[in-house]
Amino acid sequence: MTLTPTRVLLQEARDAARGLGAFNVIHLETAEALVAGAEEAGLPVVLQVSENCIRYHGGFDPVTKAVLAVADASSARIAVHLDHAEDPDLALRGIDAGFGSVMFDGAKLEFEENVLWTRRVVERAHSAGVLVEAELGEVGGKNGAHTPGVRTDPDEARDFVAQTDVDALAVAVGSSHAMTERVADIDVELIARLSHAVPVPLVLHGSSGVPDARIVDGIRAGLSKINVSTHLSNVFTSAVRRYLADHPTAVDSRAYFSTGRDAVRTESARLLTLFADNERP
Repeated sequence: MTLTPTRVLLQEARDAARGLGAFNVIHLETAEALVAGAEEAGLPVVLQVSENCIRYHGGFDPVTKAVLAVADASSARIAVHLDHAEDPDLALRGIDAGFGSVMFDGAKLEFEENVLWTRRVVERAHSAGVLVEAELGEVGGKNGAHTPGVRTDPDEARDFVAQTDVDALAVAVGSSHAMTERVADIDVELIARLSHAVPVPLVLHGSSGVPDARIVDGIRAGLSKINVSTHLSNVFTSAVRRYLADHPTAVDSRAYFSTGRDAVRTESARLLTLFADNERP
């Protein structure tokens, strides 16, 4: 099946008041696992390639071409997204490479500068039919922020979307990147206010630190795209650790990487089902 535009999957999720899983690729095994999870669940998924992932693989082409190929060969509906591009040029490269969406992350910039650069990326992306996600407010984890002072303001969000014409907005509502324990408490009331304030789908970053039930509450309050990375990496690594503990003489990395891949397939299918099965009252 050919790639599905992110715009289509995200609009379907928003119209149905459901969550769309967007999961980060770390390496080829991750991409294979996430696609297999989508096929097992019978649900769409967004494969996300981050700026950090591209850096790890030594350049843009090796990992992005592999992910696009894995997605294109799947029987599931798969979109491919460039995640957390802080460099506008990288966002533009994602547009040219055939990604269904790109995220320009200008959250560290002052409001006016974030608007300026986001609008430039949006203009280029829309001419190619590509969706743009932006971030307003600061999602913790990258600099240790995880306090009420970094929440997204609904009035500012409304102005930002109007000035940039962005298609989706990542909001700071209490989650934090790279959390290995699922103990974060997102502000569901703020999510509802943001959902009423802006006309575009809302995105939750840092979802790995949020318990299942609280993510469901957030979806019911207005979240549409749920990003997960660290939690699935933890699932992969835990499975590999168990295999190596049980097989101390193992040397073939395919043997233990396949256990990690299987574990991520199972957990990603579970998360996709969780997000999709919880409609707002």
